[in-house]
Amino acid sequence: MDVKEAISKLITNIEKVIVGKTDVIKLLLVGFFSKGHVLIEDVPGVGKTMLSRALAQSINGTFKRIQFTPDLLPSDVTGISIYNQQTKEFEFKPGPVFTNILLADEINRTTPRTQSGLLECMQEFRVTVDGVIYKLPEPFFVVATENPIEFRGTYPLPEAQLDRFLLRLNMGYPSRFEEQDIVVRHMKEPPINSLRPVIEIRDVFEIQKKVSEVYIKEEIISYIIEMVEMTRIHPDIRLGASPRASLALMQSARAYALINNKDFVVPDDIKVLAHPVLSHRIMLQPRSQLKGETPSKVITHILKTVSVPT
Repeated sequence: MDVKEAISKLITNIEKVIVGKTDVIKLLLVGFFSKGHVLIEDVPGVGKTMLSRALAQSINGTFKRIQFTPDLLPSDVTGISIYNQQTKEFEFKPGPVFTNILLADEINRTTPRTQSGLLECMQEFRVTVDGVIYKLPEPFFVVATENPIEFRGTYPLPEAQLDRFLLRLNMGYPSRFEEQDIVVRHMKEPPINSLRPVIEIRDVFEIQKKVSEVYIKEEIISYIIEMVEMTRIHPDIRLGASPRASLALMQSARAYALINNKDFVVPDDIKVLAHPVLSHRIMLQPRSQLKGETPSKVITHILKTVSVPT
């Protein structure tokens, strides 16, 4: 299999459903091929669910969706052991996390107890129920969504949960011409209904393996480390990024390079990924927030401060 050709087919296939969002599709694939997870923070109706469904159908994988609500229990996510009166034994009934692509819709609407039920799944790729460990299918990829506008009835994700997401993305509204194209495509039936797979699960494993072979120079690694260190000493930042952020930036840069038909990482790859990888991993000082600073603005300042390797 030609890895670069397979990635190109995958992007083209998803674009049949998601119009004008090639950059977002590429970043989603960065998370997928890096064996990470993605948090999409945007208003309703911009295609977050369609994006994750299109990915699942394009790789011929399984897809499940959890609508997070305040009354959702951890067992509703991971699964539960039920006593079978005929066999006189407990049988495990798998929850919706046993899938390839999991859409955790409005994840900030459920309680911290249920949110934490995803922690082991996302980090260890397994579920522990009643002391028994159950391995999740491979690949396992979580696409979580949250609405940045509504705060009533929500439970903000704690830092530990946010840190589990490799990237945080925004879809954004389409342009006028893109929206017209979307409406025309939906005149007969939604394009998602006729979407066919272009690669198989085994091809995904090969692409993920290829990501780890992308070359990254020591100067680029030093560039990443210096950028992450800056988040720990910047006067506007109260909580800086952890070493996990350095690993996330390094791995996602390799995936991004491969997706863009390169066998090596360049500084521009790091610049593109700095915002989606780091912005959700830092906390600003209260005084900085009052001044109108945002994580995105601070990351932009850090990018201008850190010298770029040549």
